[in-house]
Amino acid sequence: MNSHTNASKTDSIFPILDTIGAWVPHGRFVVNGAASGPLRGLTFAAKDLFDVAGHPTGAGNPTWLATHPIPGKSSPIIDTLLASGATLMGKTLTDELAYSINGDNAHYGTPVNTLAMGRVPGGSSSGSAAAVAARLCDFALGTDTGGSTRVPASYCGLWGLRTTHGLLSGAGLVPLNPSFDTPTWLAHDADTFMRVANVLLRTSTVSGFRRAMILDDVMAQADSIFDEKAEQVFAVLGRNFNASRVKVTANGTSEELDAWRQTYITASAREAWQVHGEWIEKNQPTFGAAVAARFEMARNTSHVAADAALARQVEIRASIRNLLGTDGVAVIPSAAGIAPLLTASGAEIDDLRSRTFRITCVAGLAGLPQVSLPFTSPSGLPIGISLIGPAGSDLALIKLAVAVWQQL
Repeated sequence: MNSHTNASKTDSIFPILDTIGAWVPHGRFVVNGAASGPLRGLTFAAKDLFDVAGHPTGAGNPTWLATHPIPGKSSPIIDTLLASGATLMGKTLTDELAYSINGDNAHYGTPVNTLAMGRVPGGSSSGSAAAVAARLCDFALGTDTGGSTRVPASYCGLWGLRTTHGLLSGAGLVPLNPSFDTPTWLAHDADTFMRVANVLLRTSTVSGFRRAMILDDVMAQADSIFDEKAEQVFAVLGRNFNASRVKVTANGTSEELDAWRQTYITASAREAWQVHGEWIEKNQPTFGAAVAARFEMARNTSHVAADAALARQVEIRASIRNLLGTDGVAVIPSAAGIAPLLTASGAEIDDLRSRTFRITCVAGLAGLPQVSLPFTSPSGLPIGISLIGPAGSDLALIKLAVAVWQQL
């Protein structure tokens, strides 16, 4: 079904005219925030993985929607935002069970990327990113497992954060890979992004950054259009910090980063099947071809392969965390290229996906926070440059990112 035509009977009372197909049919409702608070006057949407009391959670798949009860209580993140004065403007589309970074959905369509027309918004937080980019709400909740906020932030020209793993509660949130899932948000301007951060994030454990590095082997996975902005960000950091060019992998090769990518893919795939396999076998849901293939791969991932990947992850995690220490910040691209065309071939999408995962797996495997800053390519299309910080540095990292961006 095309997402532009699946209007519901509640449209007449829903104050947003969804011209971009960002909202799910069952997600057109409003929950008013508190009368006062630091987020009073802001509106937000929630990716359709977050539970909202009294409203169904669909997780991007009609069978999931039909086989799960309406939740009786909301995600604590939703409750916190409402109590802080923000008003919830319903629920936005997600790629099926969050198992994609492209931003298309076989059942509900592809939300329109208004800053890159004719191109995908990126996923799996596709509806959230599209809604914020179109200025239909001030910010939106998403999730990031393998890149599901960082990639759409890059494709749609938004501020986005992958939080330190475990920092924010995953209660009331449909999981994909609990060992990698992180609740996140996207915003179209730095001020809004910072206001939400001050509400959701605890005081950072990092007292101050002293070292900046650009990860040359990670940079090499992205198209050259990212280089100029990344170098500008690195130069600003270098004015105040001890700056160096380093390689995050031991041998600094694409082959090594691809091995890291495969480590993430294998470890997360096995967990995805452990989480959803029983439901899939019982209900036989219809998935889009790409998502179906991933779950089939997950089904066939052996315990031996998964255990080996998990052991390798422990080593990689320690290596990355040692590199950053408690005072380091790293510059990398947020994705490997601009948003793919809606007409891109499967081979083109797969190539971009593989290169992007070589980039996003760095913070993912290490469980570290990553902030994506919005820029434009020489051709005027959105791209993101990211800062990775030590575990628990989320709030300090956002403050640093905003300060850097303001100097460019």
